[in-house]
Amino acid sequence: MDRQNTPPVCNYEGSDYQTSFWDNGGRQYEDRTEAIALKRLLPSKGRLMLDLGAGAGRNTPRYLNFDHVVLLDYSRTQLEQAQQRLGASEKYFFVAADAYRLPFVDGLFDGTTMIRVLHHMADAPRALEQVKKVMRPGGTFILEFANKLNLKAMFRYLLGRQTWSPFTLEPVEFVKLNFDFHPQAIRNWLDELDFTVEKTLTVSHFRVEWLKRIVPTGILVFFDSIFQWTGMLWQLTPSVFVKSMRGKPHSIHGEETAPRFASIGAFFKCPDCGFLPLEDRKTYLECYGCGKKWEVKDGIYDFREPMK
Repeated sequence: MDRQNTPPVCNYEGSDYQTSFWDNGGRQYEDRTEAIALKRLLPSKGRLMLDLGAGAGRNTPRYLNFDHVVLLDYSRTQLEQAQQRLGASEKYFFVAADAYRLPFVDGLFDGTTMIRVLHHMADAPRALEQVKKVMRPGGTFILEFANKLNLKAMFRYLLGRQTWSPFTLEPVEFVKLNFDFHPQAIRNWLDELDFTVEKTLTVSHFRVEWLKRIVPTGILVFFDSIFQWTGMLWQLTPSVFVKSMRGKPHSIHGEETAPRFASIGAFFKCPDCGFLPLEDRKTYLECYGCGKKWEVKDGIYDFREPMK
């Protein structure tokens, strides 16, 4: 794949995002409500989960029902923080790569999550197409997106305090590489890619700073957990979670199947030429198609740039 034609990437390299935004940023309410939504949407079991845009692994411990989890982020330092956070475990694999050029063989994952990631995608349909390719038929895809059709945006627009309309389908870039999306646009893209929407939950109904200061977090979380179910009727919150199924499952005697691989190299394809499988050389993965080598260092598979 021609990397020169891929959209720009929002790179969190060197950022203390987990600490400054989540741990010390006064966002316990958002974190707890997102945890509830994930618990309601995740399948009861699975073999291989892709945590796409995993960052420092905030949500990764919530995927307990999966045998293995692949954490993917463009930032190596975020993955290093995730390693420290999660500890040494054969359950986790760490991959530094571009979401527009996923380095995985087709049909690998039976589950994928994309939480607080799509809002950084300048070409959201292209990113979602990559997700489709690496998921097996019948797999579960949980997508969170920033909703432009939220109540605050509607009131601001109607009062003349913002220029962009929350009612139109096109994304709005309110800050560089930060996008809000219309719920119908998301549904259209998923439908075009053969994803079937099964559930929609609305999250962060009370994301108002003054309200968060005066009302105990537990109370806000309780009422948010009740209102989340209204997402099947309307989506007016700043954050929306969508659970969908990728196509139709492959099965043998009614049991869904997922691919098995003898070595880690068989998980991957070359993100530049698409050749597979890659040869595992311990300190790098080698592509016999184009000759490129992809570094493996300190437990992180790095597909951002080939080794010199």
